[in-house]
Order: sequence, then structure tokens, then C-alpha cells
Amino acid sequence: MRLPGPQAEEGKSPPPEHRYHGDRSVASTGIAALLIALIPAFAGAAHAQSVESFYRGRTATIVVGYSVGGGYDAYARVLARHLGKHIAGHPSVVVQNMPGAGSLRAANYIYNAAPKDGTMLGVFARGMAMEPLIGASGANFDARKFAWIGSGTNEVSVCATWHAAKVKTWEDGLAIPFTVAGEGSGSDPDIFSIMLRNVFGAKMRLVSGYPGGADMTLAIERGEVDGRCGWTWSSVKLQRPDWVAERKLNVLIQLAAQPSPELPGVPFINDLATTERQRRIVDLVLSRQAMGRPLVAPPGTPEDRRQALRRAFDATMADPDFVAEATARSLEVNPVNGADLDKLLVELYATPPAVLAETRAIISEGAK
Repeated sequence: MRLPGPQAEEGKSPPPEHRYHGDRSVASTGIAALLIALIPAFAGAAHAQSVESFYRGRTATIVVGYSVGGGYDAYARVLARHLGKHIAGHPSVVVQNMPGAGSLRAANYIYNAAPKDGTMLGVFARGMAMEPLIGASGANFDARKFAWIGSGTNEVSVCATWHAAKVKTWEDGLAIPFTVAGEGSGSDPDIFSIMLRNVFGAKMRLVSGYPGGADMTLAIERGEVDGRCGWTWSSVKLQRPDWVAERKLNVLIQLAAQPSPELPGVPFINDLATTERQRRIVDLVLSRQAMGRPLVAPPGTPEDRRQALRRAFDATMADPDFVAEATARSLEVNPVNGADLDKLLVELYATPPAVLAETRAIISEGAK
């Protein structure tokens, strides 16, 4: 049975409306091929616009793992005022403080709970990246998987006491008991204090749990503690420039990869490390100094946005307005880019297990 409609008789050509169907198919195939060839160009253009269109009209948040008024907070706030103009789409950038456990709370939040779309960034302790390696507490993250955006500087830290304290020099600290403030496991004040006590024999007692740098500074002024270790020199100058000018602090030791020219005559920790054991532990602990003011995004942040944030960070570090404001606030600008931080993390996580185990044992002993 034949279906209704025009049918070609045997030996005759099909009606005109059917005759050109094949020609139209050829033409359609050619057009389709042309469109397919153009897809990469269209996709590339759309991809280039996607970051800009995503950020336009949005707000990005920098979560700071410390209370208001400390060095990390000050750095984040200056950064927030300039970063947005270098991100495609020019989002607003605001700061949110999330203190707790020496910024471990903020690090865990950024890694596990924060939105992974490029709108949430984090600033936490430079030593937090090493917490899964040598820490004694619950670091629920793999530092290598953060989207490392960059670091504002590599830092020189110090151990210092109040001018009225009995301990006024490093030699005093090896002979006279004294107290120092700390924030929590993984933070510089805690890690450096424990290292100086357990590796070099300093007679210090750690009083931990302060929410941030400003709180520890106030504790020193009130006489609750004698001093603080793992205190970045730039933060000392930022928070208490009068203490520097009026010599209200005794700077006992420099804790850095390279000594500061601003601290002549202050002992440098590498010069005090006289055994191979001491040198190995010091090198591992001080490697965090290259992450002086780290900026990260959560793991899983889209690659195009991660790269856009890295470019924006690098541009901000070179922005004369940012540099001028940072300098006026006594914040050092000596940036380390995200790619170099990635390389540093690879090196740190390749540390021989024996060195890690010994350092972890020292830190754990100090946490008891």
C-alpha cells in the first residue's frame, strides 16, 4: 500500500520539490561545517568575556582569620581597596573577620565550606600551609589544593619583650623564665615559641588563645605576658610605631630566611643553629616566611577565575596607589606570585619523613 502524497512513477524523475532536497542537504552540510570551524573562535571570545561578566556587579569577600587591628587584617583591608579594579568586571571587595585557633578556623572554612565560584578569598597565617605536615591539631585541608593567588611579602619576624621585662636579650631568654603570647596551633607565635623553647632551650612559657595580633599587643602592654615571638617586624612598626621610636621593646632574635638591615646587632636565628638537627628544623619552620601575607581561594575555583585573580593580584602589587597606601601603613610590599607558592608547597610536601616526624614531635610536645 502506497502512502498518500506525490509519488514518482517508475522511470520518471521525482517532482521538483523533491528533486532539490539533496542539493539543500549538501548546502546545509557545508554551512554546518563552516559553523563548526568557527566554534573555537566564538568559544574563545565567550570564554574571554565570561570572567568579566561573572564578576560584574558582584561582591568578592576576603575572609581574614584574625580579629580587627592586626597585621593580617590591615594588609587585607588595604588589598581590598585596590584589588577589585584589577579584576575583570571590577567587583566590590569587602573584608570579613573570622578569628579562631590562630586562623585555623578560617582556613578550614575556605577549604571546606566557602563558595568555590571565585567570590570568596582567604587570608590566614603563613604557617597554616604547613599545619597538615607538622601541626598537632585538626587541619581539615590539603594545603596543595588551595588556589594560591599570591603573597604580599616574605617576612622578617622577631621575638620581643616589653622594656620592663627581666628578659632583655637572647642570652637572658636562655637563663630567665618569661611568658609569651600565642594564638593557637599553627600560628607563628605558637610555632616559633615552641621551636625556640624545645630546640634552642629558651626559658619561655607560651600563653596561647589570643584572637589576634592587636589582642596580644594589648596583653604585653598590660603586663599579662612579657612578650611575643613570631611577630612580624612590619606589624610591630604598623601597630606600635611609638614603641619602636621610644625603644619600648627588647628585640631578642630575628626569625627569617635573611636578616633585616633595620635590626643590626639583633641575633639571627640561622647563626644560632649550630647543629645539623637545628638547621633542618629551622629551615622547615622558616620556609613559611615566603608566605608572609598569603591570599587563597578555595579548591575547585574555576581555572579561568583563578588565573584572573592571580593576574589581578600581581597587578595590584605593582599598582602605585596600593604601594603608596601600604607604605604609608608600614606594610611591606615584596610580593611572591601564586605560581611560586605552588612550587614552594610542592617542595615542602617533599620534605623527608624523618625531618617531618622530628619537627612534629617537637611541636606536639610544646602543645601539651
